[in-house]
Amino acid sequence: MRQVDVAIIGAGTAGLSARREVAKVTDNYVIIDDGILGTTCARVGCMPSKVLIQVANDFHRRHKLAQEGISGGEALTIDHAEVMEHVRALRDRFVRGVMSSFEGFSEKLIRKRARFAALDVLDLGDEKIRATKTVIATGSSPIVPGPWRELSHRLIDTDDFFELPTLPKRVVVIGLGVIGLELGQALSRLGVEVTAVTLDKAVGGLTDPALQDYAFSTFEGEFPIHLEPVESLREDAATGDLLVVLRSGQELRADSALLTMGRRPNVGGLGIEELGIATTRGIPAFDSGTFRVDGTPWYLAGDGNAERPLLHEAADEGRIAGYNAVRDEPHCFQRRTGLGITFSDPNIAIVGESHRALSDAGVDVITGAASYEGQGRAIVKLKEVGKLHVYADRASGRLLGAELFAPEGEHLAHLLAWALASGLTARETLSLPFYHPVLEEGLRTALRDAARQTAQQPGELEVLRCADPPVGVRA
Repeated sequence: MRQVDVAIIGAGTAGLSARREVAKVTDNYVIIDDGILGTTCARVGCMPSKVLIQVANDFHRRHKLAQEGISGGEALTIDHAEVMEHVRALRDRFVRGVMSSFEGFSEKLIRKRARFAALDVLDLGDEKIRATKTVIATGSSPIVPGPWRELSHRLIDTDDFFELPTLPKRVVVIGLGVIGLELGQALSRLGVEVTAVTLDKAVGGLTDPALQDYAFSTFEGEFPIHLEPVESLREDAATGDLLVVLRSGQELRADSALLTMGRRPNVGGLGIEELGIATTRGIPAFDSGTFRVDGTPWYLAGDGNAERPLLHEAADEGRIAGYNAVRDEPHCFQRRTGLGITFSDPNIAIVGESHRALSDAGVDVITGAASYEGQGRAIVKLKEVGKLHVYADRASGRLLGAELFAPEGEHLAHLLAWALASGLTARETLSLPFYHPVLEEGLRTALRDAARQTAQQPGELEVLRCADPPVGVRA
């Protein structure tokens, strides 16, 4: 039986990141993957979706041109087949970038399906490999309810979406989480007749009730949204329509249904439970600082552990898992400040602790609020939609988190994440520069609102005195 120091199951973002760390210490490793290579992000996730969103927002901008004195915008047309060709062309470019990295270790890649025969033995069907340590980085797959699979020819999941030769004329989007909201809004802006079905107003992952209501009403102005479960799907034999039947009995007619109800970790076929390893919803218990699976020589990283299913998190987790897999004792690493962005328009973002997490923990929190209705740069850009909430500890003023629904909020979210990671208070963050006129001035408004509510004694000015310590350094 072949013996290796480390076996890595999965050649996605987490697996490739783990491989780089393992290769720094040992050449005696393998990476096993029998699926389509290229990473979820590059093939069916982050990158092609952003290409589609860019096209949709560019086309949607035509509605503002007349207001700016630019005529002819309403006469613009779009070719859905050419749009999808463009999306795939850029998608393929991103995938080629990923695939080029395989050239340096192609002899280590085994294109087979792995299953545990023992804690340290992997069964590949026609061979077995004994591994001192194993990194499990098997990723995730779209959720498709079993009873609906007989209508697979009418269903589109996120793994299939970017292979469409053109776009359907009518689609029902089932689920308005991050992916459903991004694709649903993009399709609507591209001229597809979109109807959405979701369970509550927490669109794009928002947990702050005030922001949920505001964002929901904004998106409802672009396409109809139904707040109730789907009871069944069936075809209408007379018309050929797909019928989406809601709990109320209402029927929605479409050509296809886009299923965006989340993704499920790909750990079910590894034989974990057959080895007596306890699992919760199929996932074994693991340490979030080391990613070691309790009582095993395994490390679980990336979307397969369902903890933070985001590319930058998968990359970090893969590095940590790979680093620990080639050491006698695992090292604990701090996680970066949480940062999640939904690329809707306006952007949605959650930074640090969410409103729900802080409420559940009973933290004494104050909320600093700002609106982008009437905000200077938003007026200039004709994007006067959005709100931003910053959460801070009432006693100390230290920033704890934020939720926002704001124009170009992806950039605001990064600034907030850096401030939180540096342990800054609202007042300390206000001493940093804010240019004029920029959208970031809305963030300053929210910080000022938070600072006024904290128990800290306010300074006479937001700028520091010469004798004051630098921002982030406590006197």
